[in-house]
Amino acid sequence: MPVELTPPSRRTVLACAGLGIAATTLTACSTYGDKPQPQSAAPNGGAPAALAATADVPVGSGVILDDVVLTQPTAGVFRAFSVRCPHAGCSVSEITDGNIVCPCHGSRFDLEGAVVNGPAASALSPKAVTVQGDSIVEG
Repeated sequence: MPVELTPPSRRTVLACAGLGIAATTLTACSTYGDKPQPQSAAPNGGAPAALAATADVPVGSGVILDDVVLTQPTAGVFRAFSVRCPHAGCSVSEITDGNIVCPCHGSRFDLEGAVVNGPAASALSPKAVTVQGDSIVEG
C-alpha cells in the first residue's frame, strides 16, 4: 500500500522555523558571561599558581591577563580585579595613562579599581592576591 505524502502546512513550517531560531539563540546565549574560574591551587594540592612576576607589573600601571587585571599603583603595592566591566560585562582591554579602559562604552577605572569615567557606576570587582617572593599569586 503506497503512502501518500502531503506537504507540511504553513503553520508547521513556521513552528519548526521558530523552534530552530529559539534553539540557536539559546545556544548562543549559553556561552555569555564569565569563564569558569581556574583553580588557584596546583593540581597536586601544592602552592597556588603564580599569576605574574612582580617585575612584570609596572609601577603606576598594570597588566591584563586572561581573567584578571593586575596593577601596581605605587611601588610594592599590588592590586587585582576581574577583567569584567561592571557596566555591561565587557572585558577591559588596556591600561593607559594610569587608567584601566573598557572598550565597549568608554568606562575608565583608576589603578585601585574605582570608577574615573562612566557609564560604569561601580568599581571593578577586586580579587585577593599576595606576593610570595617575586611572584603574585591568588589568595
